Amino acid sequence: MAFDAQSYHKPILAEKCIEFLNVRQGGIYVDCTAGGGGHSALILEKLSGKGKLLAFDKDDDAIRFCAKRFEGCGSVELIKSDFKNAARFLAEKGLKPDGILMDLGISSHQIDEKSRGFSYMSRDSALDMRMDRIQSLTAKEILNEYDERKIFEIVRDYGEEKFASKIAKNIVAFRTVQPIETTGQLNDIIDASIPLSVRKKGGHPAKRTYQALRIAVNGELDGLGEAIKELALSLRAGGRMVVLSFHSLEDRIVKQTFKELEADCVCDKNAPICVCGKRREIKILTKPVSPDKSEIDDNPRAASAKLRACERV
Repeated sequence: MAFDAQSYHKPILAEKCIEFLNVRQGGIYVDCTAGGGGHSALILEKLSGKGKLLAFDKDDDAIRFCAKRFEGCGSVELIKSDFKNAARFLAEKGLKPDGILMDLGISSHQIDEKSRGFSYMSRDSALDMRMDRIQSLTAKEILNEYDERKIFEIVRDYGEEKFASKIAKNIVAFRTVQPIETTGQLNDIIDASIPLSVRKKGGHPAKRTYQALRIAVNGELDGLGEAIKELALSLRAGGRMVVLSFHSLEDRIVKQTFKELEADCVCDKNAPICVCGKRREIKILTKPVSPDKSEIDDNPRAASAKLRACERV
């Protein structure tokens, strides 16, 4: 399965993902976000032609890329769909997976492809930001049509940006003169909204706003906790789930969902007997795992990654 896929996307915490999945030959595995197929390839290598991998992605580029990468491999099935539909797909097929991998990050290909508009490093990209280009909503529509209050809430809540109010105000002021159509225009608006002393510190000043717009365009947090819960419950007993998150909003949802699934009785602690009937559904396998320095040096985009893993009981 020799295939140069590093230019598309370099899988993050790859060895740890495979270690916690504990892949066994003959098992059924799910890659919720196939991307460039990096994690999928490692799972298939462990399966050695015995077993099945179901790889989901809602990005046409990813599905086409993986179709070429895994051409002739009978152990993999590619499904062009949001992973939030995966639990229903598994139920309809009557499948109880042995392992599920969920990488919530954006792929390097999506960032680097100028036409996608995900990156603030390019100044002449269209403000698209759709992972599934069949959908209609784009970042351009949000920036030019949403009211100031809604833009403020998106940047504040999804970007955790303390200058969200000023950014939203300046977006609305700019678009009264001309439409906001390129990443360069958006970058200039953000620069004008954040004090120079703040811009000189830390990362790129546009990072949080771009994250916020991407989350809003793609509904990344909508139903995420429920999707994690449904997929965790779809596992066979002893099956494992590994989730990679890349910012605090995602990680908070993963952490809370795992915590809820691991809890047994939720009755009042003073109640004489349990009446809730809730039982423990999973066992959390590890504290959050982060990439080591060597991986971050090799791939700076890995820096914010956190891995959480659980096992079905």
